[in-house]
Amino acid sequence: MLRKFKSRVWTRFATSDCQHLKVEEGSSLVEFALIFLVMMAMMLGIIDFCRAAYTYHFVSNAAREATRYAAVRGSTCAGDGSCTNDGNCTNYATVTCVPTYVDSIAPPGIDTSSTGCGGSACLTTTASWTPLANSPAVCSTTNNAPGCTVKVIVSYNFNFIFPLVYRAFSSTGTLTLSSASEMIIVH
Repeated sequence: MLRKFKSRVWTRFATSDCQHLKVEEGSSLVEFALIFLVMMAMMLGIIDFCRAAYTYHFVSNAAREATRYAAVRGSTCAGDGSCTNDGNCTNYATVTCVPTYVDSIAPPGIDTSSTGCGGSACLTTTASWTPLANSPAVCSTTNNAPGCTVKVIVSYNFNFIFPLVYRAFSSTGTLTLSSASEMIIVH
């Protein structure tokens, strides 16, 4: 009697499970496909935002470094011999040698070419020696004299790789990252 009962229960249990499996044969493949798409979008987004953070870190650091570069190469540095010919500037800092310096410190992955972003430069650097209201009187005639202020603005047109990611932030896929730094010229 117990054998018949076991046999009937087992038969019912086994057939109901097999029928249940036959109904859901392809559902795991569909679930995997949906989850895979979501996971890939997240991974690609993480990659693009890590690249953007890397680029912004470079831009902000380059602005500080270029400002310091210009601040220690004021108009009097050639007289005391503290300026050296480093390939960017022969004597004191100018509007042409500060961008050259920024290009020289760019790490791999930063496009420093003049035509990298649709025919224009991705990386732009602007150095200015604008006299402030409380600047010494010499700043109105010699803008890079000690005591005057130098300001460097570094901008970079960052291009997203994956269109699924940038659609939420930019219609063109380009994000402009910029940083500015000011410092008083020391000599």
